[in-house]
Amino acid sequence: MSKLLIEDNFDDNFYASEWAETVTVPATDDDLLILTQKLSNQFVPTKVFFQAVAIAAYDGASAFRYADNYLTSAKRKNRRKNPLLFRKPLTNFDYN
Repeated sequence: MSKLLIEDNFDDNFYASEWAETVTVPATDDDLLILTQKLSNQFVPTKVFFQAVAIAAYDGASAFRYADNYLTSAKRKNRRKNPLLFRKPLTNFDYN
């Protein structure tokens, strides 16, 4: 989202892709707003939110990847809950 590709113009003897260099760019205010909205739609600990904002200060794309990875791992963790915990007991002890 916020990476730039810098290519140097060399002679025809060199491939431009070999000399291409990626530069990380800090997140803009709009990117921070989008990141905040993405993380506020789910229950996210404040530690994770502040870590994403700290990453965004140096690299906006990495902050979005960090947020996406956290949200997908949290979603997978919620799916893996043990279904036996939600099962009703086999015996009814209410009539003792």
